[in-house]
Amino acid sequence: MEQVPALHIDNHTLIESLNILQYLEETRPHRPLMPADPVKRARVREICEVIASGIQPLEKYHFLLQINIEMSKNYCFSAVEKLLSSSAGKYCVGDEITLADCCLIPQIFNARRFLVDLRPFPTILRVDRHLENHPAFTAAHPNNQPDCPPEATK
Repeated sequence: MEQVPALHIDNHTLIESLNILQYLEETRPHRPLMPADPVKRARVREICEVIASGIQPLEKYHFLLQINIEMSKNYCFSAVEKLLSSSAGKYCVGDEITLADCCLIPQIFNARRFLVDLRPFPTILRVDRHLENHPAFTAAHPNNQPDCPPEATK
């Protein structure tokens, strides 16, 4: 069974979103996604962990059959919103793009796909608005991937 996400890079195949992001951070230091300040680094890791542990597992198929996805996502987005209320500037942690933004944006995409009402999360939506037209996030959008089925872009 193939693990998703998976990235073949530098003659290695890596799995799991956070692991891939951390590998890129460590091997591509010319474009850092972690702040230099240790407290801001800790905030980035907090947000990433809440997303990876709280929101992302809800997208697995067996969870969709067993729980109310909107209620669960609202609970998890509430936790992220609370963290962002004390850390966000233009982005999740201040005014520089971090790993936290890279973790959050795909969850916003999926929340919209599952018709989760995001209006109760104004800070999350503000961060999303700042990133929606950023070239890196536009290029990474699922609809812009070469294997995206045409019916998914509608």
